[in-house]
Amino acid sequence: MDNLIWLIPVLPLAGFVINGLGRNTLSKGIIGAIGSLLVLVAFGLSVATFFQIKSTGKIDVTIFDWISVGSFHIPFAFLVDQLSSIMLLIITGVGFLIHLYSIGYMHDDKGFGKFFSYLNLFVFFMLLLVMGSNYVVMFIGWEGVGLCSYLLIGFWYTNPSYADAAKKAFVMNRIGDLGFLLGIFLLVNSFGSVAFADIFPKAVSVVGGGAPIVLITLLLFVGAVGKSAQLPLFTWLPDAMAGPTPVSALIHAATMVTAGIYMIARSNILFTLAPTTMEVIAIVGLATAAFAALIALTQTDIKKVLAYSTVSQLGYMFLGLGVGAYTGAFFHVLTHAFFKALLFLGAGSVIHAMGGEQDMRKMGGLKGKIKVTFITMLVGTIAIAGIPPFSGFFSKDEILAAAFAHSTTFYVVVVITAGLTSFYMFRMMYLTFWGKFRGTHEQEHHVHESPANMTIPLIILAILSAIAGMIGVPAVLGGHHELGAYLAPVFEQSTKILGEHELSHNTEWILMGTSVLIALLALGYAYSKYVSGNHVPVSDEEERPALANLSYHKFYIDELYDKVIRKPLDAISVFFYKVVEQLGIDGFVNGLGKGALDTSKGLRLLQTGNVGFYIFMMVVGIIAILVYSLIKIGA
Repeated sequence: MDNLIWLIPVLPLAGFVINGLGRNTLSKGIIGAIGSLLVLVAFGLSVATFFQIKSTGKIDVTIFDWISVGSFHIPFAFLVDQLSSIMLLIITGVGFLIHLYSIGYMHDDKGFGKFFSYLNLFVFFMLLLVMGSNYVVMFIGWEGVGLCSYLLIGFWYTNPSYADAAKKAFVMNRIGDLGFLLGIFLLVNSFGSVAFADIFPKAVSVVGGGAPIVLITLLLFVGAVGKSAQLPLFTWLPDAMAGPTPVSALIHAATMVTAGIYMIARSNILFTLAPTTMEVIAIVGLATAAFAALIALTQTDIKKVLAYSTVSQLGYMFLGLGVGAYTGAFFHVLTHAFFKALLFLGAGSVIHAMGGEQDMRKMGGLKGKIKVTFITMLVGTIAIAGIPPFSGFFSKDEILAAAFAHSTTFYVVVVITAGLTSFYMFRMMYLTFWGKFRGTHEQEHHVHESPANMTIPLIILAILSAIAGMIGVPAVLGGHHELGAYLAPVFEQSTKILGEHELSHNTEWILMGTSVLIALLALGYAYSKYVSGNHVPVSDEEERPALANLSYHKFYIDELYDKVIRKPLDAISVFFYKVVEQLGIDGFVNGLGKGALDTSKGLRLLQTGNVGFYIFMMVVGIIAILVYSLIKIGA
């Protein structure tokens, strides 16, 4: 398998090339088959790699020597271990299901071939990101998924707002990427290498957990904040819902936005040696989880609810990383990939059934009309709400327990946030599937279940969302944490430094009972308000209570950024353009040109063509030379 590891990223790259070149000549059926099957084959190779890793530990392969400057070398090399092998399964497995779903969802789109080529390119770069054995190869994948995100968010670029959303995502990601790049430079300065195998063993002895390691990890964290949409660089992700729904599922739920979590988990020993950075990560993650949940409470666009839910769930993962629960955070990456991809694809199925409508105020009563979509989305909602025995309960409970062991305050905030999650997710379900239909007669006539190539991925993801938690059943429930045992070698050194924070079984029972009770109470309150009470959110023209209005308008964060950052930058840009550029630089350059022209115009008058004038000037010149010579001799 070692000799074939390079095929895993190359197969999607081949799909990009074939579908990109043949987008106008190949049929949609062939394009869909090529794009999907190549990712499926990559999934098969990833499964084989996973089982090899279970027996051998890791695969480290140098593809070719890339950069060599003196003693400094950067090989183009792949490292597949326990951590990256699971990411390979997520990227290729969920990626294949989303490709399959896209065949039906994008069937009538004129850019079908281009869309599949972009999807394949994204999978290639995401695989490169997680397979790289050094930070430079990781950074190539990191930038590549940012590029693909831009292309896919703005796929329908003829709509100006969609194009603006793509540019916004690109710019905000570049802010974080600058931090990541500076972190890599500092790693080279401190360790003389960018390879994980060189840096991690030296980290404790060379840096010793002092100021350099804190600065390095803070800069790496800035990169993670941009890519994984944390405060304050989170506003790009909700706007990214402008892209087609499969894009939301693949990039903004299951894979790209978890790149920041993967990078920190991969660099876990560096972060463990920087407790200050860990505390910053925990606080930012907690604040993001709570803030995004508050915004999601009042959103009426079904995809916007899921977008803010994604931001909030990513906050949970960062909280887990910050309190040292690396396995718990990565466990939530895994389960979230299943239930959030399911919910986004389910939302796409609803939108497909409603003829493009995304406003939940114009839905209702759909559970009897699109039964497969309803049942699968209900499974995903129960999972994300943290209700046992579905997958989200186990991964979220592990983070909650770690937060409690770290800080009671952290626990109280995050468990309340978990209750908000349950409320806004079931609010979404009740407004969409319960009650009477609130759309137009034409929409009601149009409502129908999605085709099989859209519903089969939903069913598979629903099954995974229901059972994936079984790989992380805690000891208090009589289980064995299979995922924790599998990932133990990756986090071994960090675990030795941080130690085990074991809670008593009674405490764990109380914590689990509390979180489940709060989730059920939130579910019940949502039912009483939106089903029993038949409440429908007011239209945009009607007045809302002050707090609800703040939440609905996302606490005016975009407007704040607009006034505090964009407008001052625009004013500075205008100043530099009109004063520095036009009056200064252009004025100086144009002045030189005008001076040369004016001088030449004056000198041109001396060329009269009159021989007598030329003899006169010659005599004047001779006299001037003689006078100059006499003066010089006299001096």
